[in-house]
Amino acid sequence: MSDTVPQPDVPAETEVEAEEATDPGLAVEPEYDPAAPAPLNVPRTPTGHADVDAQLERLGDADHLATDGHLEVYEDVHRGLRDALTALDARPGPPAPPSPYGNRS
Repeated sequence: MSDTVPQPDVPAETEVEAEEATDPGLAVEPEYDPAAPAPLNVPRTPTGHADVDAQLERLGDADHLATDGHLEVYEDVHRGLRDALTALDARPGPPAPPSPYGNRS
């Protein structure tokens, strides 16, 4: 009786696979994965408004994420742009004129 473990049946390498394994010049390219992160390379033109420009640059983070991670970035950017617009409305301006009709319920 032997103490060695029997090896599972492994299919023999084809001649091409054996050659590729020994010759680094014949390396096989990785398979295309449509879900893998790929930069969109969408140009982002600065607006001159620092808060908006920061949010537009944040969109570049989606280039390094798989598709299922894009939603979080898009929601974050949308929230930031909405906050920037809200901040514009919150700037102090001249007081509103009084209403001639008063406050009726």
